[in-house]
Amino acid sequence: MKLPLIIIAVLAVIVAVVVLLMYRAFTIVKTETNGIKLSSLDDIPKEYWAKLAEKKIFFGHKSVGYNIIDGIKDIIKEHDYISLNIVETTDPADFNQPIFAHAQVGNNTDPISKISEFKDFIEVAMENKVDIAFFKLCYVDVNHDSDIHNIFDKYTGVMNELADRYPHTEFMHLTVPICAVSGGTKKTAKFFVKSLIGKPGVLDDNMKREHYNAPLNKTYMDRGTVFDLALIESVNPDGFRCSMKKSGDKVFVMASEYTSDGGHLNIVGRKIIAEQFLISLARVANKQ
Repeated sequence: MKLPLIIIAVLAVIVAVVVLLMYRAFTIVKTETNGIKLSSLDDIPKEYWAKLAEKKIFFGHKSVGYNIIDGIKDIIKEHDYISLNIVETTDPADFNQPIFAHAQVGNNTDPISKISEFKDFIEVAMENKVDIAFFKLCYVDVNHDSDIHNIFDKYTGVMNELADRYPHTEFMHLTVPICAVSGGTKKTAKFFVKSLIGKPGVLDDNMKREHYNAPLNKTYMDRGTVFDLALIESVNPDGFRCSMKKSGDKVFVMASEYTSDGGHLNIVGRKIIAEQFLISLARVANKQ
């Protein structure tokens, strides 16, 4: 049974209006008119890299952490003055020499398990001394219905306890990564459908991540030990922070150039993040 042309025309108009309203409500905007100038590897003195290479470092993570590790390896291949002994390990014996050790900690969607496993590792490895240690929560660990106060209290409690017990170790802090709206046709369509029916989606999740990241930055930024992963993810290659508006509120999103699925880092994204990560590490290493 064919629909009358008038009904088809009305439906087409309704669809066009909905698309226009959605576009206006969720348009990506550039929030800093002059852009953000990130540091570059050339800004870091060569002797900083030499000192970083002497450190014993541990990085706990999951999948996006592997993206960052791959990005670090990309950069090392292109810059012979950066040398790190990158090994996936939790064996305390491996910390008898300079090392950039990394390993999975905890379970995705269970941030408390990651905090606890990181604490357990540090308590075992400290016999051989770790100079710099940190771990990263994943974007799946914090979403629109997460109890961020409980997560933050647990995180700060453990990290502050470790800092007191091991004063010669520098504990870095990473903000929770955010997601992009675009990540292929299927993901983009899913985002608009959720938005249309009022179901929580990417922007709601990113807002909750921002609410977690803000106090983390406030608590540890003055110590110079925060790597604001979420901020770097939102700065596109032109230096502008990407955000979208929802109900009049601005919500930062990952630059679409940095991901293929909306959450993990592609080749471009992993190098951008890894460069800024290495710069932060080099600066922390030279504080000691």
